[in-house]
Amino acid sequence: MTHRLCAPSMTPAAGHTLAGHLDLIAQSHARSLEVGLRASETPDFHPLRQPALRELVERNHSLYAHALPVMETLHAQIVDTQSMVLLTDDHGVILHSLGDSDFIEKANRVALCPGVSWAEADRGTNAIGTALVERQPAVVHADEHFLHANRILTCSCAPIADPYGRIIGALDVSGDTRGFHKHTLALVRMSAQMIENHLFANQFADAVRIHFHARAEFIGTLYEGLAAFAPDGTFLSANRSALFQLGQPLAALQRQPFEALFGSAFPALLQQTLCAPGECTTLMLPSGVRVIARGEFAAPRQFVQAGGLGEQSSVATVIRPAARTVTPVTLAALDTGDTQVAAILRRVEKVRGRDIPILVLGKTGTGKEWLARAIHHDSPRSTAPFIAVNCASLPETLIEAELFGYEDGAFTGAKKRGRVGKIVQADGGTLFLDEIGDMPLAQQVRLMRVLQERTVTPLGSTRAIPVDLRIVCATHRNVRSMIEDGTFREDLYYRINGLVVSLPALSERTDLPALISHILAAQCDGERIPVRVSDEVLACFRRCRWPGNLRQLANVLRTAGIMAEGAAQIEIEHLPDDFLQDCNDASDDARAQENAKEAASATTLHIADAVLTPQHTPASPASPARMEEWQATLIAQTLSRHGGNVSAAARELGLARNTVYRYLRRTPGASMQTPGQRN
Repeated sequence: MTHRLCAPSMTPAAGHTLAGHLDLIAQSHARSLEVGLRASETPDFHPLRQPALRELVERNHSLYAHALPVMETLHAQIVDTQSMVLLTDDHGVILHSLGDSDFIEKANRVALCPGVSWAEADRGTNAIGTALVERQPAVVHADEHFLHANRILTCSCAPIADPYGRIIGALDVSGDTRGFHKHTLALVRMSAQMIENHLFANQFADAVRIHFHARAEFIGTLYEGLAAFAPDGTFLSANRSALFQLGQPLAALQRQPFEALFGSAFPALLQQTLCAPGECTTLMLPSGVRVIARGEFAAPRQFVQAGGLGEQSSVATVIRPAARTVTPVTLAALDTGDTQVAAILRRVEKVRGRDIPILVLGKTGTGKEWLARAIHHDSPRSTAPFIAVNCASLPETLIEAELFGYEDGAFTGAKKRGRVGKIVQADGGTLFLDEIGDMPLAQQVRLMRVLQERTVTPLGSTRAIPVDLRIVCATHRNVRSMIEDGTFREDLYYRINGLVVSLPALSERTDLPALISHILAAQCDGERIPVRVSDEVLACFRRCRWPGNLRQLANVLRTAGIMAEGAAQIEIEHLPDDFLQDCNDASDDARAQENAKEAASATTLHIADAVLTPQHTPASPASPARMEEWQATLIAQTLSRHGGNVSAAARELGLARNTVYRYLRRTPGASMQTPGQRN
C-alpha cells in the first residue's frame, strides 16, 4: 500500500461527493457537541474487563466467527502500513483487533483496543461511530476527528448487516495518518460484504438460494446477488447486491412472489436445482435486465430420494408437475455422435461397477457434471445419493464445514443441531467434487485422510464415521502444474486419478445438431417451446466459439425457446442479442485471420486462372497495395456474370458469402456495375 499524506478535503468515502463527505463530517461534529463532548478531553483507558468482554463476544458469536478469517485476510493485505483491523458490535464496542506491532503502542494511547466503545457518543466523530450512526461506510481522516487525541489516526469503516438487513457491527481499518490511501475503504467494504455473504450462507443453509448477476463471470464471487426462498417459494431474504440489482428494499421484496422478482416459475427453478445442481439459467428482473442465475438447495436426503414428491412434503404439490418427467442422465444418452466423446464413454464403461476414482478434465461448461451423473446412474450405486460439491463456489472458510460437517457447538455460530457434511450425505453413493483444483490445501489434507481411512470426523467431534462412497472429481485446471507450484498435493492427485478423461470443448465437437436436439427435448418438458432450430440458426451456431461450452449452449437454447414459444422452430430473431453479437465478432475474427493469410500468400492468385476467361483476366497485382483493388475487380466481374447472385459468385470464387457481402457494403452498386461499364 502506498504511503502518502492526504488532506482531509481529499478523503470522501467511495460513492460520495466531496460536498457530501464534508456535510457528513459537519453533522457528526454537531452531534458530538450536542452530547456534551469536549474536543480536548482525554480518551477513556478503562476497557471492559476480560469476563465482560468474553460475554460480549459470545453474544456476538456468529458475527465474530464469520468475521475472524476475513479480518486475517484483510490484515494480510495492509500489513506493514502502521495500521490495524478492528471488529465492533452494533454499539461500536471493539470485539477484536489485528494490528502491526509498530502501531499497537500508538493505538493503545488512544484506547483503540478490544473492550473500548468507539460509539460516536463516546468518542465523537470517528469512522466507527459515524458509520454506525449513518448506516453507511465512512472515512474520517486526521483533523476530521472530533477529539484532538484521535487526530493521529486515519480510519475507514463499513457497517456489517445480518441477513435481514439489521446492522450488527462494523469493520474498520485505522492507522497512522501518513499511511492513508484512498483505496483502503474499498478493501474494507469488500471485506464487510464478504462477512455478510458468509452470514447469509450460514443462516439460509437449508433454504433454496439463488445466485445471480447480469454477468456470468460474477456468479460465485463477492459481487453476486443472493436471494433465499423457502422450498414452497416464500421469499426469505436477499443480500446487498441482490437488493441493488432488484432495485427494491428488503421490505418490498418480502411481499412479492418469485415469479414477480425473476420472471419465471419457482417450480421450474427448483426442478433444475434438484436435477442439475450447478447448472445456470437465465432469469428476468423486474427492470427487464436478464441475469445469469444458479440455484442451490441442500435438500434433506429423503426429499432428494423422493424427487421432492413425497406426499407429506410442503412442496410436493408445487413441484410434482415439473419434476415427474425428468429424464436421468445415462452414459448412452451422452453418446450423441462425437468420436472423442464416444471414446471417453467406452473407457468409462470399462470401470462400471468398480470403485475406481475418476478424474474428469475439461474447460468450464463442457459437461463434467453430466458425465459424473451418468457414471453414478449406470453404477450399482444408482439407488444411493449423488452428492455434488462445487469447491470453487464455496468460501474457503465454509468448505470444511460443508464437506465434513460439524457437531453441536463445534464452533462459534454453529447451528445447535450441528450439520451433516456432504461426505456423510454421499454414504453408499457417489461424491462428485467439481473444481477440485480450487480446494484449499488444508482441506486437501483432510480429504486425503478420508480417502485413505474411509472415515470422516466432523468438526468438533472425536467420533470417526465410516463412509462407503465412490469419488468422481473434475477440474478445468492443469493439476500437474499446480503440483509443481505447490498448490495441489501430489498424494491426493494420485488418489483421485484412477481413470483420467478429458472432455472436448464444444467448438471441437462434431455432434452439434444432435446436442441441440437433445437439449431442446429435455427443456421442452411441459412447455410449448420448439424442439428444433432453423438452418440459419444452426449455421450461426457453427460459427460461434462457445466459450461457455455446453452450459452456454443450454442457456442460449433455453432463452431462445422461450422467445420462440408457439413457433415451429427457433429462428435468428429468437436468439439473444448479446449472443448474436458474440457470433458476429467471432466470424469477423475468423474472416480477418483468413484474409490476412490470403493477403500474405501468393497462392491466393490462383482464383484468377480458375474463374476468369483470358479476355477477362485483370493484371495480377504488382504490389500488396494493389491486392484489394485487384480482388474487388474479380468479385465485380463474377457478380456481373451471375446477374448479382451473391451465392453463385461466392461458389465460383471459392469465397465465403460474407466476403462478397463485405465488398458490396464497401462498394454501393457494385453488383449492378462492372469495371468499364457505365449506367
